[in-house]
Amino acid sequence: MAGALRRLAGTQSCSQYLLLIAVALAIFGSCYLKPGIQKLRSTLSGPSTVVRKMHSLQIIKLWQLVYPQPDVLTPSRGDVLVVTPWLAPIIWEGTFNTKILDHQFRLQNATIGLTVFALGSDVSCLRVFLETAEMFFMANHRVNYYIFTDRPDSVPDVSLQPGRRTVVLEVPGLAGGQNASTQRMQLLSAFSRERFQREVRYLVCADVSSKFSNHVGVEILSSLFAALHPGYLGRSRKSFQYERRPQSQAHIPKGQGDFYYTGSFFGGSVLEVYRLTRACHEAMALDRANHVEAVRRAESHLNKYLLAHKPTKVLSPEYTWDARMLERCGEAQAQVLSKITKQIKFTTWREKDQTPE
Repeated sequence: MAGALRRLAGTQSCSQYLLLIAVALAIFGSCYLKPGIQKLRSTLSGPSTVVRKMHSLQIIKLWQLVYPQPDVLTPSRGDVLVVTPWLAPIIWEGTFNTKILDHQFRLQNATIGLTVFALGSDVSCLRVFLETAEMFFMANHRVNYYIFTDRPDSVPDVSLQPGRRTVVLEVPGLAGGQNASTQRMQLLSAFSRERFQREVRYLVCADVSSKFSNHVGVEILSSLFAALHPGYLGRSRKSFQYERRPQSQAHIPKGQGDFYYTGSFFGGSVLEVYRLTRACHEAMALDRANHVEAVRRAESHLNKYLLAHKPTKVLSPEYTWDARMLERCGEAQAQVLSKITKQIKFTTWREKDQTPE
C-alpha cells in the first residue's frame, strides 16, 4: 500500500512539473511571437523573395519571333571547329541568330564598354574607328566608348546613337616598346577596378588601328573571350610565336598551347578583364625588372594567361582580319582562309604587321 502511495505521489509530482513547463512555454511563445517584439536579424530566415513578391507577379507575354527550328542533327557549320575541348563555343558567322541574342541580352539591361588607346599619332585613327563602331558595333545597345589619349583636344566629334557616349580619359604619353604595353595593361587594370565596374557590365578592348567592317554584336560577350589570330589559323602550335624562353613570365613550354590569340581584340566581364590585365601587368613588370622582353610583348603574356585561364568564348578570325594576309601567305592557305571566312567583321586597315613570318 505504501509503495502504491509513493508511486501515486511521484506521478502527481511529474504531472505538476509538466504543467508548469507547458505554462512557461505558452507565456514565452505568446511574448516572442507577438508582432513588434520579434526582430529578424537576417533576411535569410524570412520568407523567400518569390513568396514576398507573389502578390505583384505579372503575366509575361511570350516573345514572338519566327525562326527555323534548331536541329541537333544538322550542324550550323560543318567546315570548322565550333566548340573547344573545354566546351567554350567558337563564334563563326552562321552559328548564331542575332535577333534571339539581342532579345536575351536586353533582358540584362546592361551597358558595354569599348576601350581603345589613341596615343600620339594614333589619334588620327579614331574617326574611322568610332564611325565604323557606330555602324556595326553592338547596334541598338548601350555603349560607353572609353578613349585613353594624351591628346584629348584631338578626339573627333562623332555623332552617336541614343544610349551611347564617349568618355575621354586623359593619360600621359606612353614610352615605346615594352613600357607602353606594360602601362596599357596597368591602366586597363586600374580603371576596371576604380571606374568601369560601376558603369558597365562588359568590356571590349580593341586596337585603334582597326575598323569594324560588319556586324559585331552581343554574340561575342562572355565572362572571358579572346579572338583567334588569323595568321596562325590551321598551323601547328610548334609555329606559334609563344614566348619559349624560361626566363620570361610569358614562357609556354614546347608541346603546350591551345590556340594563338591576338592581343588586338579581347574582353569579358569587368571583373575578368581586371584579373587578366592585372596579371599581365604584373608579369610584364617582373620581366622588365629581370631585363627580359617577351617576343610579342603584351600578346605573349595574354596567351600565357589564357592558357591557364581558358576563355569562355573564342572568336573566329573573322573578328580580327587583315586583308593583306592573303597576299603574304601561300596560295593553299589563302584558299582555305577565303573559303571558311563568311563575313569579315573587324579589320586592320593601317599598315601594321599582324602576320607571322
